[in-house]
Amino acid sequence: MALSWVRRTGFVLSSLIVISCLAGDGLCQEPLKATVCQLEEDPAKYNHKLVEVTAFVSHGFEDFTLFDPRCSSWPNVWLEYGGVAASGTMYCCGVTTARSRRKQLVVENIPIPLANDEHFREFDKLIHRRPDSIVRATVVGRFFSGQQVRYPAGVFWSGYGHMGCCSLLAIQQVLSVYPHDRDDVDYCAAPDQPRIDKVGCGFRDLLRIRPQDDLIEAQRRAEHGQREWSFSDPQRVASDALARLLNTGEAAITGMKQTRKAQGRMVYEWPAKAKSANYVIVVSRPYWLSFYAEDPKRIAWVVIAAYESSCSGDNPVTRVR
Repeated sequence: MALSWVRRTGFVLSSLIVISCLAGDGLCQEPLKATVCQLEEDPAKYNHKLVEVTAFVSHGFEDFTLFDPRCSSWPNVWLEYGGVAASGTMYCCGVTTARSRRKQLVVENIPIPLANDEHFREFDKLIHRRPDSIVRATVVGRFFSGQQVRYPAGVFWSGYGHMGCCSLLAIQQVLSVYPHDRDDVDYCAAPDQPRIDKVGCGFRDLLRIRPQDDLIEAQRRAEHGQREWSFSDPQRVASDALARLLNTGEAAITGMKQTRKAQGRMVYEWPAKAKSANYVIVVSRPYWLSFYAEDPKRIAWVVIAAYESSCSGDNPVTRVR
């Protein structure tokens, strides 16, 4: 008799769950598992699909994106919260830093719900802990490919995010999020830039736009003993990189000074009087690099940005007008 009651009760509960899922809240549908690389390589395949992705999230000014250092394609996938929550990301155009909206998010006539639970609230707290931040998380969301646009440089998908840069993943649920519990790594998303405010002065980048492959390779070389000093000597990492960028010997890089120190990050400057230029090198122990290290607790110092700044008319830099 008791067993029969249990069976009947279990059936009723299961039926209620099924009814709830069929009611259209969108949170019970089984998502497709995908990587960021798969979404970027074939956006049309996943258009309007509910997907589950484990990746890094970069959040800051004009930035709320998914990324994977192993992907070579650009742009990244833009993110937005479902439901009535808003990320507060400031970007162009007509977007505010509001943290909520009056109505549930609807994209391409598809309502996007949100599980506003403990995992989501922890995720939201971490992306706002710093002015810009990198978080590792597993999220479920509705993917929107955007429109295919052909340029001489290739085919891109766009329509969402900053200036319509990207495809979109509208987050419905955060399944898990990695904590920020280390004091030796850099959780920031964007590198420092030179402070140039004088008319006629400017700067230019010396590294390529996406140097992640180079940073993973630098970690591997340090692990294999080729540049073991990269684990302990950030200034040498900076001077070595600058010497290579300028095609000169490291001995020529004298008088380099540390101008900023933060968790997992150092900024160095070197004035080159002979070239009427100043060089800024940003060295970091990136949080994301720990996921590609043989020992996650042993991360090398790597160069994440390098700039040449100048006020000389003979120097080809982008200038402040």
